[in-house]
Amino acid sequence: MNDETGARNLSRAECKTLLSSETIGRVVFTDQALPAVTPVRFTVDDGGLVVCAPAGERLGAAVRGTIVAFQADRFDPAGLTGWTITVVGHARAVGSPDERVRSALGPSGPGTEYFRIPFERFSGHSVGHTSTA
Repeated sequence: MNDETGARNLSRAECKTLLSSETIGRVVFTDQALPAVTPVRFTVDDGGLVVCAPAGERLGAAVRGTIVAFQADRFDPAGLTGWTITVVGHARAVGSPDERVRSALGPSGPGTEYFRIPFERFSGHSVGHTSTA
């Protein structure tokens, strides 16, 4: 439903389609009892997201087995359009992602950790005309 500003809620299907069009997002997690946000590469895979955390990042140890939020978005300031999607789920380590997932996430160095965030909760919003095609 659109409001007077042109904002509307996105369906689950629209959210998945838009997420599939991006490769960089943010994981929101708790680090030493404080909120933390870090950018990550990600891909949509089988009912969730797979993200990679480079070796030595605080993200790996902080998110393992915890509830995290993930957000990705795209905005066009000139056209006054855009969208944002938030996924919430229990982050789980992925021991060895398959070749398709590794390829989608791009090059990774030794010690890179992979995590799955299932689509437990979704919210998506757009402003202006946002195409999911």
